[in-house]
Amino acid sequence: MSSSFNGNIKFTIFGQSHSSAIGVTIEGLPSGFEPDMSELARFMQRRAPGRNEYSTPRAEADAPEFVSGIFDGKLCGAPLTAIIKNTNTRSKDYSELKYKPRPGHADFTADERYHGAQDFTGGGHFSGRLTAPLCIVGGLCLQLLKAEGISVISHIAELGGISDRGELCSTDGKNFPVIDDDCGEKMKRAVLDAKADGDSVGGVIECAVLGCPAGIGDPMFGGMENRISALVFGIPAVKGIEFGAGFNAARLRGSQNNDSFAVENGKIITKTNNCGGILGGITTGMPIVFRAAIKPTPSIAAEQDTVDLRTMENAKLTVRGRHDPCIVPRAVPCIEAAAAIAVYDALLEKRKETT
Repeated sequence: MSSSFNGNIKFTIFGQSHSSAIGVTIEGLPSGFEPDMSELARFMQRRAPGRNEYSTPRAEADAPEFVSGIFDGKLCGAPLTAIIKNTNTRSKDYSELKYKPRPGHADFTADERYHGAQDFTGGGHFSGRLTAPLCIVGGLCLQLLKAEGISVISHIAELGGISDRGELCSTDGKNFPVIDDDCGEKMKRAVLDAKADGDSVGGVIECAVLGCPAGIGDPMFGGMENRISALVFGIPAVKGIEFGAGFNAARLRGSQNNDSFAVENGKIITKTNNCGGILGGITTGMPIVFRAAIKPTPSIAAEQDTVDLRTMENAKLTVRGRHDPCIVPRAVPCIEAAAAIAVYDALLEKRKETT
């Protein structure tokens, strides 16, 4: 089982939802960088569970403990390893899942791949809990990008069929990351209604990278869409991604979809941004804009149909344990983390080519 990213930054995420700890080992970040640990902690708290009625009751501190790679407060060049201890597990809630796979989860496919050896408690290594180490990497990359004048912002664009309104801006600091708070209240009601029905809802997260220079990325397999998508799909529950006008571009004529070029303050810009800031896999200098579709949380209280792997007969399953009625709000910083890693990794590559 490999959960490694091998770019100019290399990292491996380890652990399981109910193991003693989860964590990450990172290589390739610049030595001498002094991370702001309070800023990283604040970023991590945006993803942490058990903070409100819209997330799982499982409360975890999600406080990273760095066990190597830092000396005198700075990255020293050695592999950087951080762990997050799991302190609030209830593995007994998952005993039935060894033989009854949950619909919508990786329980069945993991069993097929690892022949029963996989850790099934809490979803094991397939759990959304493993996005916490991803956010450690992303949180550090966000700080490195900030020093370059590059920022990453996002919001819940849609949840339970309700769309957010307003011009895209940062929602950092908001308990519920939407632009229009009235829309946010309607979304919250949709989550609570689904929870009352023993069900769940999904949504769409829109993300933008601001200040990224033109000329980052490569054509075909190393394009910025490819790089961002690979990391975004490392987040459990992501089922789709689109850039710029996305699928709506298929409904337009070329004259409508093409972004006309212009000179503004001595800089080449595009008058529109249907391409999402990327052409031929390479950044245009305009904001990189994409949207990720997040499926409804599959662990729901309502009874579902499944099978018994011991008897190979049809069976019923009522999922126990503690689960988010909607994972979308907590996935927002995860999407930002994925985007930050992809962009900073591509920046490192361009610098290697020009030195």
